[in-house]
Amino acid sequence: MSNNCTDNHIDVEFDRAHIWHPYTSMTKPLPNYPVTHASGTRIHLQGGESLIDGMASWWSALHGYNHPKLNDALVSQTQQMSHVMFGGITHKPAVDLCKKLVELTPEPLEKVFLADGGSVSVEVAIKMAIQYWFSQGNQRKHKIMTPKKGYHGDTFAAMSVCDPVNSMHSMYQGFLPQQLFVSQPKSRFGESFDEQEANELNTYFAEHHQDAAAFIIEPIVQNAGGMNFYHPEYLKAVRKLCDHYDVLLICDEIATGFGRTGKLFAVEHADISPDIMCVGKALTGGYMTLAATLTTDKVARGICEGEAGVLMHGPTFMGNPLACAVANASLNLLLENDWQQQVSNINQWLQGLTKCLCLDEVVDVRTLGAIGVVELNTNVDVAKIQKHFVKQGVWIRPFGKLVYLMPPFISSQNDIEQLCSAIYTAIDGKHY
Repeated sequence: MSNNCTDNHIDVEFDRAHIWHPYTSMTKPLPNYPVTHASGTRIHLQGGESLIDGMASWWSALHGYNHPKLNDALVSQTQQMSHVMFGGITHKPAVDLCKKLVELTPEPLEKVFLADGGSVSVEVAIKMAIQYWFSQGNQRKHKIMTPKKGYHGDTFAAMSVCDPVNSMHSMYQGFLPQQLFVSQPKSRFGESFDEQEANELNTYFAEHHQDAAAFIIEPIVQNAGGMNFYHPEYLKAVRKLCDHYDVLLICDEIATGFGRTGKLFAVEHADISPDIMCVGKALTGGYMTLAATLTTDKVARGICEGEAGVLMHGPTFMGNPLACAVANASLNLLLENDWQQQVSNINQWLQGLTKCLCLDEVVDVRTLGAIGVVELNTNVDVAKIQKHFVKQGVWIRPFGKLVYLMPPFISSQNDIEQLCSAIYTAIDGKHY
């Protein structure tokens, strides 16, 4: 029998034959690079390569990898309890985390439901909205209104509010709830707002509000749906219409929360607050899966004073102490590290991407906070371009026509310059 199971060797052939990776074919799988360890902004491969991370592990590892304060939080918590059911029990890591979330998020969000991950927090938000109206005696308001080109996760209710045509989930349309879709936001962040967008929204609300339990939107940045940075006035218009037509507003801050757009939460760009907010990804600094759905006292009371008397959801690993402990440490670190300055520096360094505008294949370059996007006129070959990136000593994972960066907040100027340079050489050298 092979002794590979007792050493540090990663069996890439077994991985290729048996392990299903995200958005990857089992018959024609994309290459998977074996990682042995990670530290700071570097991901280290089995072959000895060291890669500068431009993805923050799908936007979650704000503080980089192997951070001593986050490590200590986990080790310390394991010595007390790694998990205990949240039904009928509470514990300090969860209480402390919920205190922080209530303090950091916009008023009047003050009730916190801890979820397993981002998609689950969206499921909970949708259930909250529908159950709220059901508890008010209104069973007609059970659909969710949302802009096209949005993305909210891979579970069924979350899939139903992703883009109905061009999303990764269009094949499931016959099985998914039929939701209410409005045009995607078109006025760009930093440019003038087209009032016609508000007028179109008003027309749609007027026609469909009686069926709409909530309007769900990614504030300011539509992420996986195309990295669309839209005008804050669009979000303001949505908030105003939700108030006028009695529709709850759900803001999905899973990707945008905790400073990524230059504000602690992206809703702050529009100076509005939702009725329900989802947070996740960076909540634990990329260490463990954890998310939260926050809502107002009005919504919470509206749900719990209804027929069921409770919110009908309760994950087994809800409020996991390990995840809550590292989330507390991560949020403390975020505030200690002067995240505003970190994000401002990264945004300045990301301007190096504008060099790509001279390339014929590039349609647009845009940045916001610690996000940089280069949009091409054709889809990239992920395997081909990642091979180039690894040779350049960086880790970047594009999708569709977008080659983008969402690096850890601790990234240095040299890190960002190398990431920008790798993108330029990939496009210029046709390595995509």
